[in-house]
Amino acid sequence: MKRYRTPLKTARGLGSAKEGLHHWLIQRYTAVALIFLACWFLYFVISLVHADYLAATDAIAKPWNAIALVAFLLAMFWHAQLGVQVVLEDYVHTPLLAIAAQTVVRFICILGALASVYAVVRIAFGN
Repeated sequence: MKRYRTPLKTARGLGSAKEGLHHWLIQRYTAVALIFLACWFLYFVISLVHADYLAATDAIAKPWNAIALVAFLLAMFWHAQLGVQVVLEDYVHTPLLAIAAQTVVRFICILGALASVYAVVRIAFGN
């Protein structure tokens, strides 16, 4: 009789954690935001190609540039963390290693975002 049972029998009661859609949506929102912010960032960097340090810091210190740069950095680190989380969930099969790796990735992304935003804020407010 066991050979006629479907895999659904063993999966029943192990439903979704109700987090997949939120993760998917946030990943898509950050991707769309990064399209526009990356275009702005590319334009911004190209406009500073022949600028000296003082001109670059003055350009970053302008309020709209500082806000856009902080938005770009936050979206980039958040999107990177979500993407690496999906890769780890798909390819790391040891539960303890998966949790440890996801914790390390999240910590690195948070640390990178904080350090980047701190640098922009320091430049924007003039050291």
